[in-house]
Amino acid sequence: MGTLKSYTIYFLGIFLALSAGCQSERSESSQQRMSQISQIKQDISVDSIEANIKTLANFHTRHTTSDTSSDSIGIGAARQWIYDTFQRYRKASNNRLKVKYDQYVERDNPRIDEPTEIVNVMAVLPGTQLESKDRTYVVSGHYDSRVSDIMDDTSYAPGANDDASGTAAVMELARVMSKYEFDATIVFVAFAGEEQGLLGAKHYAEMAKRRNINISAMITNDIIGNTIKSTDGSVHDDEVRVFAQGLPPGIKLTDYHRMLLYTGGENDTPSRQLGRYFYRIAEQNMQDLQVNMIYRRDRYLRSGDHSAFLEQGYPAVRISEPHEYYERQHQDVRKEDGVQYGDLPRFVDYDYVAKVTRLNAFALTSLANAPARPQEVGIQVQELENNTTLQWRANSEPDLKGYEVVWRQTHNPYWQESEFVGDTTQYTIKGVSKDNYIFGVRSVDEFNYKSPAVYPRPLRF
Repeated sequence: MGTLKSYTIYFLGIFLALSAGCQSERSESSQQRMSQISQIKQDISVDSIEANIKTLANFHTRHTTSDTSSDSIGIGAARQWIYDTFQRYRKASNNRLKVKYDQYVERDNPRIDEPTEIVNVMAVLPGTQLESKDRTYVVSGHYDSRVSDIMDDTSYAPGANDDASGTAAVMELARVMSKYEFDATIVFVAFAGEEQGLLGAKHYAEMAKRRNINISAMITNDIIGNTIKSTDGSVHDDEVRVFAQGLPPGIKLTDYHRMLLYTGGENDTPSRQLGRYFYRIAEQNMQDLQVNMIYRRDRYLRSGDHSAFLEQGYPAVRISEPHEYYERQHQDVRKEDGVQYGDLPRFVDYDYVAKVTRLNAFALTSLANAPARPQEVGIQVQELENNTTLQWRANSEPDLKGYEVVWRQTHNPYWQESEFVGDTTQYTIKGVSKDNYIFGVRSVDEFNYKSPAVYPRPLRF
C-alpha cells in the first residue's frame, strides 16, 4: 500500500497535468481567435468589392419602383443577384450562412405611385455560443438607387457610391466572415426602399421590436466610396465618419434619459458608446484609418437606415466617407459646363471601400465574440467621498474573464483610463472622485474581446 505522501504526489501530478492541458487548450483557442481576425482582414478583397459595385451599377437603375421582371435591368434583377451571391457564400460557408428575403407591400407613400413590394435581402450567420447566440448584430447597406427626380424609376441611376459601396461592403463581410464561427449572431442585410423613406429598414426594425429580437448594435454603411473633397480636390482616404446619436430628439423623455441629463451622461448613450467602440477598434488595429465621431444622428437634410433602428431604441451608427461630393449624389448622369454629374463607378475609390470594410470586420468580430454588455451597472452615491464605487450584475458567458472599469474627464470624448478588475461585481477606484469623471464598465472575455462600455446609474441605499 502506498504512503499518504506518494498518493499526494500522484494526485498532484494528475492535477498539474490537467491544468497544463487546460492552459494549452486556452492558449490554442486564443491563437485561433487571433488568427481568425488576421485572416478575415487578409481575405477582404478590393477586387471582389470592385466587381460587386460595378455589377450593381450595371443594372441601369435600382429605383424602388423600377422593373422587377427583367433579369438584367431594375431592382428585381439586382435583388435576385444579391440573393444568388449570398447563396454562393452560403455554400462556401458549409451552409452556416442562412439566406432569405424579408418583404412586405408598401402602400400610401407619397414617393411611390402605387403599392410596391419592398424586399430586403438578408444573410444570417447564427451565433454558436449558447449564452450569446440570441444577441444580434446587424450590418447593412441599401441597394436601391435614384436620380434627381425621386419618382423617376427608368433613367440611368448607377448608384455606385450611394449605396452600391455600402452594399458591396456588407456582401464582402458576409463572404469572408461566414467562413468562421462567432459567439453571437450577425445579420448581413441589403435594405431596399431607403431613398423612399428608409422603408426596408423601418419594416425590419419594427418587426424586430415586436418580436423582442435582441439587437445589441446596428451599423449601416451608406456612401463609403468617395475620398475626394469637391471644394479643393484634396484626397482624404485616411479617415471615416461615424455618426453616433446622443439623446434622441422629439420623444417623451424616459427616466433613463432624465438620469443621463441629471448626471451629465447625455454623451454616453449606447449609440455613443458604440461610436467610441469603433474609435478604439480603429486606433488599435488600423493605423491607416482614423475614425471621426460625429455627435449627430446624421447629416443635415439627410437620413440613413440606422435611424429606423434608433427610433425603436436600438443602438445604431452610420458609417460614411469624410467628405461628400454632391455633384455625384442623387443626380441625373450628365455633363454640364465641363462638370460630370452622376454616381458613376469610376468615381469610387475601391481601396478605400475595402479599408472601411476592414474596419467593419474588426468591430463585428470583436462585438460578436465579446461578452454582452454588463447589466444593472450603477455608481454608489450615498456617501460624500473621494473614491468611486461601481457595481453591476454578473454575466453568464462561460469564457468570461471579468470586467474593466473605464473613466475619463467630463469634457473628454474618449476613455482615458482603464483598469481590469477581475471577475467581480463591485469595485472601488481609490482616490478618483465620481464628481470629476465619467465612468463606464465593460465585460471582457478570455481572449480579450471587450463589450462596449455601459454608463452607470446613480445608486442610493
